[in-house]
Amino acid sequence: MSESTLAINKCEYMFWRDGQLIYNSKYKIEKYLGGGGFAVTYQAMHTKLNRRVVIKTPNISVQNDPDYPKYVERFKKEAQMLAMCCPDSHPHIVQVFDFFVEENGRYCLEMQYIAGQSLWQYVQDQGKLAETEAIKYIRQMGLALVDVHKKGVLHLDVTPPNIMLNFNSGIPNSGKAVLIDFGIAGDMSPPSNLSRSFGNKAFALYELIHKGIRHPTVDIYCLAGSLYYAITGQLPTNSFNRKYDQEELVPPKQLVPSLSDAVNEAILQGMALEAKDRPQTMEKWLNFLSSSQTNLTEVILASDVGVNYQNLENLLKAGQWKAADQETTRVMLKVAKREQRGCLSYESIENFPRTDLRTIDQLWVKYSNGHFGFSVQKRIWLECGGKVDYETQCRLGDRLGWRKGGRWLNRDEYNYSLDSTQGHLPKLLGLERYLEVVDFWLDFNFQNLLHFLSRPDL
Repeated sequence: MSESTLAINKCEYMFWRDGQLIYNSKYKIEKYLGGGGFAVTYQAMHTKLNRRVVIKTPNISVQNDPDYPKYVERFKKEAQMLAMCCPDSHPHIVQVFDFFVEENGRYCLEMQYIAGQSLWQYVQDQGKLAETEAIKYIRQMGLALVDVHKKGVLHLDVTPPNIMLNFNSGIPNSGKAVLIDFGIAGDMSPPSNLSRSFGNKAFALYELIHKGIRHPTVDIYCLAGSLYYAITGQLPTNSFNRKYDQEELVPPKQLVPSLSDAVNEAILQGMALEAKDRPQTMEKWLNFLSSSQTNLTEVILASDVGVNYQNLENLLKAGQWKAADQETTRVMLKVAKREQRGCLSYESIENFPRTDLRTIDQLWVKYSNGHFGFSVQKRIWLECGGKVDYETQCRLGDRLGWRKGGRWLNRDEYNYSLDSTQGHLPKLLGLERYLEVVDFWLDFNFQNLLHFLSRPDL
C-alpha cells in the first residue's frame, strides 16, 4: 500500500491521533495500524499495566450507517465468541483482553499485540518460503481454526495479512503463527459490504462476497490460498475471474517445480472453486496436507524450547534406528523437563510442545521414507478402530509388531531395522500411557488429542 493511499485511509477511518489518551487515560494511542470496511485498529499502551495492546473499533462509515445499532450488538457477540475461542491463551489465536465503551458511545476491543511480521510482509521481504516452513505456519493456523470451528465461529478472512509471525530471537526456527483480526467484520456484514473487508481480492471467495455464504470451507479456501502465496511468493488467481471469466488457477507446482506433488494437490483441493469440491472440514484438509509429509525433502529443526535435534537427524540419516530411538527418548524427556524421572507422564505428553513433536515426527518419517514415525502410528491406530480400549490396544500392538502371540515384547526384542513392521518405531521407554500424539497427534489442543494405551506392563 502506498503512503498516499495509507494517508487517505487514515483520513477516512481514524479517530485518534498518535499520543492521545483515551478511556480515562487508561490507554495511550501509539499509532494507527490499519482500517477496512468495518473497523480500524490502533497500537496502544495500557498505561496502568505498561502493556502494549491493539485497540479495534468500528470505523466512521459504519457508525453513520442506519443499521449501526445492529452492528454493535453483533460486535458485542463476536467479542464474546472470540474471547470464548481462547480462554486458555491459545498459542495461535489472538487474545481479547477487554471490551469497553469509549466517549460518544464508541465500542472498542482491547486485543493482544503480536510483535513480528505478517505472513504477507514476511514473504514480501524474504521471498517465497521453503515448503516445510510454509506448511509449519499454515498447519498452526489450521489447527487453531479446528478449535474455532468447533465453537461455531468462522474467521472468513484467513489471509496472509491476518497471519502474524512471531519469532524468538534466542531460539532458531522458532517462528510461531498467530491468527489475528477475526472475521468480526465478515461475519456481521451484509454481502454488499464484505468486499471492503478483504485487503486483497486474490483471497476473497465469490460465494462469500456475492451471496454471503458462510461455511468452514471459506476458511479452508483462504488458508490454502495463504499456503499458495507462502510457497510461490505469488498471488493465486482471483476466484471471481475463475468463476465468471473462466480463468484457470495456476497450479503452485508450475511456479515452483520442486514442490511436492502432495502439497500441490492439497492446495488445489483446498482452493477448489466450488465449496462442494473442497474438503468439508478443516480436519479433513489438514489430514490431506499431512499426507504430504511422507516425501519431505527438508525438515526444519524447529523447537519451542531450544532443544537441538541435529544428533537425532544424524542418527536417522545414518539408519541407526536403535540409537535414534534412544535419542528420541532423550530429547523428549529434555523437552518435557523429565530427565530425572526417566519417563513421560500423561500430563507432560498432554502439554508437549507441538513444534517439537512435529519436528521429531518429520525426521522419522523423512529418513525412514514413511516407514516409521508417530504420524504413521496414528494412521494405523485409526485403521484399528481409533478407540481407547483394550481390544484396540491389542490390535495396534499386533499391527506395529509390539506384541507377538498375545505377548508384549520387551524393548530388547524390538526389530530396529526397516525390515520391521510399519510404524514399529519410535517406541518411548517408560510410558505407561502412550498419548495419541500424531495425525495432528502433533498439533491439536490437548482436549482434542486422542490417546491410546501402550504396553500395560511398562
